[in-house]
Amino acid sequence: MKHFLRELRRHTPSRGSRQWLFVPYDQLTDAFGPLAREEASSLGIVLVESGWKAARRPYHKQKLALILANMRHFALEQSARGVAVRYVATDGSYAEALEPVLRELGGARVMEPAERELREDLAPLVEASLLEVIPHDGWLTTRAQFATLGEAPWRMDSFYRRIRKDTGILMEDGKPAGGKFSFDADNRKPWRGEPPAPKPPRFKPDAVTQEVVAFVDASFADHPGAVDSASLPATKRDAVRLWRWARRSCLESFGPYEDAMSTKSTGLFHTRISALMNIGRLEPRQILDDVLRMDLPLASKEGFVRQVLGWREFVRHAHEATDGFRRIGSKRVPADEHGARPSHLGARWALPDAFWGAESGLACLDRVVADVWDEAYGHHITRLMVLGNLATLLDVSPRELTDWFWVAYADAFEWVVEPNVLAMATFGAGPLMTTKPYVSGGAYIDRMSDYCSTCAFDPKKNCPITRLYWQFLARKRSKLKGNVRLAMPLRSLAKRSVEQRREDERVFRVVRRRLAAGKPVGTKDVA
Repeated sequence: MKHFLRELRRHTPSRGSRQWLFVPYDQLTDAFGPLAREEASSLGIVLVESGWKAARRPYHKQKLALILANMRHFALEQSARGVAVRYVATDGSYAEALEPVLRELGGARVMEPAERELREDLAPLVEASLLEVIPHDGWLTTRAQFATLGEAPWRMDSFYRRIRKDTGILMEDGKPAGGKFSFDADNRKPWRGEPPAPKPPRFKPDAVTQEVVAFVDASFADHPGAVDSASLPATKRDAVRLWRWARRSCLESFGPYEDAMSTKSTGLFHTRISALMNIGRLEPRQILDDVLRMDLPLASKEGFVRQVLGWREFVRHAHEATDGFRRIGSKRVPADEHGARPSHLGARWALPDAFWGAESGLACLDRVVADVWDEAYGHHITRLMVLGNLATLLDVSPRELTDWFWVAYADAFEWVVEPNVLAMATFGAGPLMTTKPYVSGGAYIDRMSDYCSTCAFDPKKNCPITRLYWQFLARKRSKLKGNVRLAMPLRSLAKRSVEQRREDERVFRVVRRRLAAGKPVGTKDVA
């Protein structure tokens, strides 16, 4: 940190009389909040690097480097515009580090933290009147708008339609542009190599970033993954450059291919901006405005808007309304210090070593896992229909899968990862905010990807994922009956012969046994 602190001292203005603001790790912006509204010369900010937070879970090294590099550059950027900066490094919690600083400064404000975990940590400082919580005005929607959905279950499409009507976004004379609110059904094309997938930009790490990379490698050597500094957007300029690349290279084709998967490109036409949005380096309102001004095919424009204005906002509200899924309807959910443990389908199996890099024998799973540990990234369909799908078919604990996502992905923060995995990918929260488990057999993966071309299994003949799918439906039939979206597959299940069902169960047990032992599944195992 020596170079960073030397640069900070060189630029830091005199502190004088300032209004102080604690800036959490995911609010690194001056596009909204006091840093946007008030004079820089009247403000001071406190930033905290917490070793307690970094070591709380085995976070991917790339994720740690992304956050720390952006925090340090944000400190320098704010100092350069005249904001006084107090930068604190600690092995303790945020509250432990902040208390003496806040007593010295006479208190500070903080925009309401997005993560429940941080809110809990800061609660004693709020109770002691050392920290005043003010609204976080970086969100695009309000609690009142979410409240119009009434009691759970909640549905994103209803929320999204309400927000579109309230804002007039993609609306024409009170009706949705193009005649419908969602073009999701049009955005399910597999990608066969055309148009060419764009290559993400590379960044040249400066001395501050290089110092962060060295620190992460030394201090968190036992954490998984590796830091690729050339794919690390660390400054505001880097964030702007990434978003410029995404607008120019991705958005035109984003819609039709947003569900496609490929060995040739981990992101295809996805913008890769979610991590930067989630830490504040790119501001959602500006992102939305930029896209709305672009001349894009409506299916691509609406698909992107739905992700930012619809799903991202919806999961944030659902997480808050359920106290991080500790409360589902009138029921309290078992929880420990790391989070709630809902399991609507009764899944309890430990996450297999295949998710940490052991070979599974399933090309789709092995490829996606390798990509995640290589990049701390993967787009939403690889997360949902490969990782989430297989974990659900195998009865993996929703909590264990959620914690894996939390550490593995650079964009995974509590308020977004828990709804996406606990509630959606695993159906752990039941029908609270999704209508059905997102599961499939090998045919879907074969249709939407090229993974099967490198697999020992044939999706049309002996792919074990297909048998896992049928056995899942049979095993969970009592919990799934009455679900209208599963009526057709359950009718198909009823037509399977006794021999087929026995073979489905045998393959399920063999696959679980092999993966539990850290061994790959081979064609002889399921023959």
